Amino acid sequence: MFDSVTIGINEGDRVGVVGRNGDGKSSLLAMLTGRLEPDSGQVTRRKGVQFGVLDQSDDLDDEHTVGYSVVGDADDHEWASDAKIRDVIAGLVTDIPWESKISELSGGQRRRVALAKLLVGEWDIIALDEPTNHLDVEGISWLANHLNRRWPRSSGGLLVVTHDRWFLDEISTTTWEVHDGMVEPFDGGYAAYVLQRVERDRQAATVEAKRQNLMKKELAWLRRGAPARSTKPKFRIEAANELIADVPPPRNPLELKKMATARLGKDVVDVLDVSIGFGDKPILNEVTWRIGPGERTGILGANGAGKSTLLNLIAGKLEPDTGRVKRGKTVRLATLDQQFSQLADIEGDRVREVLAREKTQVVIDGKEHTPAQLLERLGFSTAHLSARVGELSGGQRRRLQLLLVLLSEPNVMILDEPTNDLDIDMLAAMEDLLDSWPGTLIVVSHDRYLLERVTDQQYAIFDGRMRHVPGGVEEYLRLKAARANGASAESAGSGTSGSGGGAAGAGVGSGKAAAAARREAMKTSSASSAGAPALSSAEEREVRKEVGALERKMQKLITQMEKKQRQMADHDPSDFEGLGKLTADVSRLQGENEKLEERWLELSEKVG
Repeated sequence: MFDSVTIGINEGDRVGVVGRNGDGKSSLLAMLTGRLEPDSGQVTRRKGVQFGVLDQSDDLDDEHTVGYSVVGDADDHEWASDAKIRDVIAGLVTDIPWESKISELSGGQRRRVALAKLLVGEWDIIALDEPTNHLDVEGISWLANHLNRRWPRSSGGLLVVTHDRWFLDEISTTTWEVHDGMVEPFDGGYAAYVLQRVERDRQAATVEAKRQNLMKKELAWLRRGAPARSTKPKFRIEAANELIADVPPPRNPLELKKMATARLGKDVVDVLDVSIGFGDKPILNEVTWRIGPGERTGILGANGAGKSTLLNLIAGKLEPDTGRVKRGKTVRLATLDQQFSQLADIEGDRVREVLAREKTQVVIDGKEHTPAQLLERLGFSTAHLSARVGELSGGQRRRLQLLLVLLSEPNVMILDEPTNDLDIDMLAAMEDLLDSWPGTLIVVSHDRYLLERVTDQQYAIFDGRMRHVPGGVEEYLRLKAARANGASAESAGSGTSGSGGGAAGAGVGSGKAAAAARREAMKTSSASSAGAPALSSAEEREVRKEVGALERKMQKLITQMEKKQRQMADHDPSDFEGLGKLTADVSRLQGENEKLEERWLELSEKVG
């Protein structure tokens, strides 16, 4: 798994760990946390260091209640007086009944309780293995904010294994890539990692040609499509522009829409005044949505808001209580669901046998591909062809499922949480395939990076109704926070205490003390997410002026470093004194640049 790896985490480090499934990310965390001993070498830890760990599976006792699992046997007034504990409860478990047993919870609820149990503790270092699994967009955003605020900048330590690229960019200052028995560190989060990795791959083009092209396309998306990356230093943006100068946009929307119209016609799916509920609980209320040919739409909403119900209505798996769903005559719809339903009847078949029954050719990106070629693009090797479907890993099953959906040649495709079980490389490969797929695409995912990457518009479900959110995930989160704040204000103004919708429905604690704690937790959560006070116009101008000056100085230092490095390369290797002086100059320049970057980051946070 590893061969002579030397790596370490220091005070203030925030490390994101990436790599292919099976390459050893979880094993690396287990060694660092002391739960796995290496065959050779040693792992040393500072004396007394407190290490908190979240595994992919929890150690919760099924017979314990939610409250006992999170805060132990502490009285309400004890934990309610701790602002940090109130914030964790409000962010993760406020909608889970406090007295429910762990055995009664869903997988997602158990995950949130396990995470809350960890985060209410005091830790020097926290290691999280896939913490965003089962969290919705709001939960992921809250977790990122919490981790960024948990320790001062130069203290504490964080290790995170995750395939959520937005989350990586938000919380990590260093990225470790686990591959080929080694751990390779990169400065910065996911965006910086992609830039450095592309450059590394360019230097080994003959070996990494396929992966390099894919990562260049990913980098093009990072530069062109994600507004959050606009705060990167100008010299880094210019370096990225040079790398992607010859890379076309991820997809040609006009051409894809033209192809989709030819395959689909004008009528795709019309959802007309649809309402549906289960028992006494309404889910969707008078929803109207006309889906056109070639549309690429992402659906946002909290867990239980009705996203999967809407997909099932579109797919014809559910009938509405009122209203109707009208489908065009040429529609051929396929769904990539969370349950691997396409694989249920072929568990005992070998992958080779499954492919032999499918079409011999399929057109992707204007080119004909055999099923075996598509399988290769999705990361399968020749050896996998002999494996039985039931023996494949979760990630391999997800990729085979996607392949079978594509081979059925649908013109309307629904993806329900398609990123589950996929590593970052495979996510990029899947996005690459979807870029050139000429049909109508509907995506439900808590992976905000994927949503922004493969869709062109987003809708959100609020209180059973659909709303277009032109600003994407960021606008959705703002609307969600505004609605929560409005509900809190309305509840406070009513003058009620103890009972009623806001307090009793939250499910945290019992009695007046717990009800007060719940209200305080919501205030704390809202206040903490609001961030620092806004700058005045004059202050913002001064900050931006200093940021510009810093960027010019950093660019100048980098130019000087490159000049010194060229001189070192051309220098007489026997002149140790001269080489030593050049090395010292480069180290000095690097030190100056790091100080400027720290100041640049501090100021950039103020102006967003």
